[in-house]
Amino acid sequence: MYSKHRTRLLSLFEDEKENLLYLKGGSVLNRYDTDFEYPFRQESNFLYVTGANEPDMAAFLHCGTGEYFLVIPRRDVQYAVWMGSVHIPETYRSMYGPDRVIYNDEVSEWIGKIKPGRIHCLPGMEKEVKILGATPDTGHLQDALAYCRVIKSKGEIDYLKKAAAVANQAHLDVMQSVAPGVCEFEMKAVFEHRTVRYGLTHAPYSGIFASGPGSAILHYTENRRIMKSGELFLTDAGAEYRGYAADITRTYPVDGSFTSLQADLYDIVLSSQLTALNMIRPGNKMEDLHMAASREIVAGLHFCGLVSGNVDELIEMNIFALFFPHGLGHLLGLDTHDVGGYPKGTDRIDRPGLRFLRARRTFEPGMVLTIEPGLYFIPALLEPALADDKTAGYLNSKKLKKLFDFGGIRIEDNVIVREDGIENLTTVPKTRQEMELVMAE
Repeated sequence: MYSKHRTRLLSLFEDEKENLLYLKGGSVLNRYDTDFEYPFRQESNFLYVTGANEPDMAAFLHCGTGEYFLVIPRRDVQYAVWMGSVHIPETYRSMYGPDRVIYNDEVSEWIGKIKPGRIHCLPGMEKEVKILGATPDTGHLQDALAYCRVIKSKGEIDYLKKAAAVANQAHLDVMQSVAPGVCEFEMKAVFEHRTVRYGLTHAPYSGIFASGPGSAILHYTENRRIMKSGELFLTDAGAEYRGYAADITRTYPVDGSFTSLQADLYDIVLSSQLTALNMIRPGNKMEDLHMAASREIVAGLHFCGLVSGNVDELIEMNIFALFFPHGLGHLLGLDTHDVGGYPKGTDRIDRPGLRFLRARRTFEPGMVLTIEPGLYFIPALLEPALADDKTAGYLNSKKLKKLFDFGGIRIEDNVIVREDGIENLTTVPKTRQEMELVMAE
């Protein structure tokens, strides 16, 4: 898999016979000025190219010959005492398949011998390249890597499926464990019990386990509230397999049964998501899906009597963004919000809601993305709108003020774009009937 990634990347530099590509791996991070080490997670671009999941490495790719050089640190005996065995170069050749292994203290001499024309590197690496006596170029490699990473290889999709399979089960575990009187962080523990049990010890992002009003906080991290009967519970959490992420969200009632109002609002979000999922085809665009999903939300709110007026006018006035303020979804891969969402030359749309799109792409087969519409009652957005003569007339003030503590609803699936539609990797129940049956078990 990684050999194919290198070939794909080098194909974008085939006219630069004398140049090199340089990628630096990650290092172990410590908590402030202590010796406490955070668990190591490899830098994503380096992992994409090499598959090497150890700290303090680097790699060079020769644009002319296609050779792959892996740079390793020269460890001493103390490293073996504290951290384990020290591998010899032959071991690294066997593990990661480089054409040559170079110790980090040999790189300058090696560069001096081959005398590359330029070394393409990522922004921030210029100083390191200059120290080697070479000329850095930061104008191309970042875009080239994003271009390559957007379309997933078969091996990458296999890894994404494995991450999704574990995350699906972890979400199901939480759904069957939620109950009034339980703390949010207990549900985080339930989720992580499943992922860690399967060896997926790295979380792709900080999970959200939010009940009641907290479910309307888009990046809620406290996870310390006691859940109450009559509230909704939102779980936005994923798993990571060999660096590849799953990112799934479900929202359901704490006590296992939707109220009439919760049911109506939930079905609005589900209809919005299904509308967007059904529109994913090669050639269609993310922003068009976002607006179609937004229309479903506005139409549903209109049906519930929470907004009034012509739906087209409500869309024109950006009323949808008061309830659905974030983007519809994002690319997914080695990073939860994966690279390539905005190809070079693509600008953000300066419009409420749309300006927070994490991807403006025309869909292509092999892309992997999330679709996650939401409906939230956020006082910080609604109170100014209710006080604004331009928007107040479209809003049912009496009903909306009663929902300021309601929270929010979000439904998120992970999908692969195929030639004829999508392959959905998310199997967690999402209809009200399915969820209520699962929670009753």
